Amino acid sequence: MSTRFILTKDAKINDVEISWLGHSCFILKGKEKTVITDPYCPELGYSLDTPQADIVTVSHFHPGHSYVEGIANSPKQIKGPGEYEIGNIFITGLASYHDNEKGNARGKNTIYLMEMEGLTLCHLGDLGHPLTASMLEELGNCDILFLPVGEVSTISVDVAVEIVRQLTPRLVIPMHYKTDLLNKNLEGADKFLGKMGIHDIEPKPKLLITRASLPSDLQIVIFELNQAG
Repeated sequence: MSTRFILTKDAKINDVEISWLGHSCFILKGKEKTVITDPYCPELGYSLDTPQADIVTVSHFHPGHSYVEGIANSPKQIKGPGEYEIGNIFITGLASYHDNEKGNARGKNTIYLMEMEGLTLCHLGDLGHPLTASMLEELGNCDILFLPVGEVSTISVDVAVEIVRQLTPRLVIPMHYKTDLLNKNLEGADKFLGKMGIHDIEPKPKLLITRASLPSDLQIVIFELNQAG
């Protein structure tokens, strides 16, 4: 994949602010637009508190990932594969599956590749299988990877580790794992972190990042919950 950004010498690149609302739901704030990924229903155990967004992405239509009515500001809804351009944010949705049986067990899933403020962010949704060669070619080397690590209903931790190796992101943000609030049977993040050789990590309330401030080596970021939105 070649980026669609054309950055001139004098181009002004702003921070992207990232915070976590729980499960696979993140707020991504650029200068012009705010994106929310995979909003969940209240029954999941977390509380969205009606956050505002301009764009909302839905990886699949399970209640824990598609509660768009919980988002204020009448956002543009992106619910499947295709190419989208909204306010200088470019989003590519790639077709995939929620299981390793071509969707026969849990249905379809959409991977979203988002380009904003000079950064490329990849949200895998509830990916349930290893990435194919064509997917790897399309995704390229993303800067920031949102990676499901709770097993049970998505990829195994071993596949998650392999995807990190294949995509070589600069930042990995685990998602879709067990917390004290979650009303769902998943593994915690510790299993994945252990496989990555990390045994002590300080959660961040949010992250402000630009291309210039990306780490030179792979870093993994765990977030504190932001229930206010």
